[in-house]
Amino acid sequence: MFVKLKNWLREYRLSLRMKMTLSFSAIAVVLLMSSVISILEYRHMSNYVSTMIARDIRNIHVTQNMVDAVDAYNLRMLAVIGDDGLNSLPDFNRTEFLSYCDSLRQSFVAGPLADSVVYAYSAYMLASLELEDVLESNFIDSRDWYFNRLQPIFGRMRGYLDKLSGAMYAELQENSANFDRGFYRSIIPGAVAVSVAILLVFMLLFYIMVYYVGPIYRMRDGLKDFLQFRHRYTYEFDNSDQLGQLNESITNLTEENRNLRRRISEMKESGK
Repeated sequence: MFVKLKNWLREYRLSLRMKMTLSFSAIAVVLLMSSVISILEYRHMSNYVSTMIARDIRNIHVTQNMVDAVDAYNLRMLAVIGDDGLNSLPDFNRTEFLSYCDSLRQSFVAGPLADSVVYAYSAYMLASLELEDVLESNFIDSRDWYFNRLQPIFGRMRGYLDKLSGAMYAELQENSANFDRGFYRSIIPGAVAVSVAILLVFMLLFYIMVYYVGPIYRMRDGLKDFLQFRHRYTYEFDNSDQLGQLNESITNLTEENRNLRRRISEMKESGK
């Protein structure tokens, strides 16, 4: 595999500039792709979890409205029993209460609990209708009816509402935790890409040091020996780009210089 790649590079004769451009472009592409993936992942997770959190907050608000409504109605029922001048049932917005329950049924967590609240609410309202008969009766103690008959049913409905509220808060906490986990999961591609980019930088640095910086230093030392000590320039390396062409040109120039010096020396000797 390496030999095929090497032969391909030699065949197409990539220039030094092209090799450097491709190397750094590969690092840039890795970083760019990882950044795009991280951004898309974060946006997807953020939009999804934000929608879930907004829904949970709305459901918590709806649940609290339901709790306030039944608490207020139950207190008005107690006021009717305690005030002999009140002989009619207090008003209760049943349509709004049931619409709240219908909106909560859309939630996977709140749906079953919302059904339980509706059943308990129906039992409570059915029992509350007995109030008019209780007030008109001379044989039924209204306070005893309220605390022993109506209040236990209200307690069950109130318990379901508390469970519903607790489920909404638990789901909100879970979605918030999912948002935190999603944030860290979204930055994993970026962290991996940075690690890969650092590895590629070190590999590129090693490649440059071995295949370019090292030969340049050897070419310099060879020229130094040629100029100072008249040693023959014999440095060779397998490279077909501009650096290899430069080394070949230096070799040719030094050989021509040696031949010229030899001819000059021969001419001087023949002139004598």
